[in-house]
Amino acid sequence: MTGAYLPAGWTLQQIRDVSGDQQATALNTSRTVMWCVPDAEEVVHPEIVLRFHSLCLVKPVHDNDWYMGSLNDDGSIDCWSAYDDLYEALRGL
Repeated sequence: MTGAYLPAGWTLQQIRDVSGDQQATALNTSRTVMWCVPDAEEVVHPEIVLRFHSLCLVKPVHDNDWYMGSLNDDGSIDCWSAYDDLYEALRGL
């Protein structure tokens, strides 16, 4: 799956174990991701996209934060929350 990457030091099974979602998967990064905050939207360039049913965690290029958001029917993602740690983001799902 070209363009689908896992975080350094993590396996897909570790991500599934911490999140509790045994169907979690990495998605292709060729998609529109928006950081949606009140009164503003900003395009996010994803380095890693992890899917958990209808929710996603996105690690932007040149950013250490993990953005949580909803996967839309067209494959785009609207993010509304950010975590500075992947483990905490996985637990926050």
